[in-house]
Amino acid sequence: MSELSELYQEVILEHNKNPRNFREIESPDRTADGNNPLCGDALRVYVKLDGDTVADVAFKGSGCAISKASASMMTQFIKGKSREDAEVIFDEFHRMVTGELDAETEENHLGRLKIFAGVLEFPARVKCASLSWHTLHAALKGEEEVTTE
Repeated sequence: MSELSELYQEVILEHNKNPRNFREIESPDRTADGNNPLCGDALRVYVKLDGDTVADVAFKGSGCAISKASASMMTQFIKGKSREDAEVIFDEFHRMVTGELDAETEENHLGRLKIFAGVLEFPARVKCASLSWHTLHAALKGEEEVTTE
C-alpha cells in the first residue's frame, strides 16, 4: 500500500471516529439537508455567517466513514473563510474528487483536503466524499436540500 493510501485511510478513520464540528448550531443563518440514497448517507449542514464570512459551520447526520470524515474536515477548513473562498474551495474539491483537477500539479487552495484525492481509487465513494460539500454549497446559496445520485 502506498504512503498516500495509508495516510488517506488513517485520516478517514480518525475523522470518522472523532468528527469535528459534529453538532447543531443554535440559530443558524443557513441550513441544508444532503442525501445520498445509493449509500444511505444523510446529513444537515448548519452555517452561521458574520457578514460575508463563515463564522461557524457544523453538521449532523449519519453516513459512511468517508462521508463523515469529509464533512468533518470540510467544517474545519471552511470556518473563517469568506463565502466566495468557500465556493472556490467547493469547486476545487469537487473537481479533484471527480478527476478534473490534479491537486498535486495544478494550483489550488485545498491544503490538507488533498488527502481526498485518494477517493478516485474508489469511484463508488466519490459521492460519499462530496455530499457534505454539495450540501454546504446549497446552504450558502440559500437552497435547503440536495440529493446526489
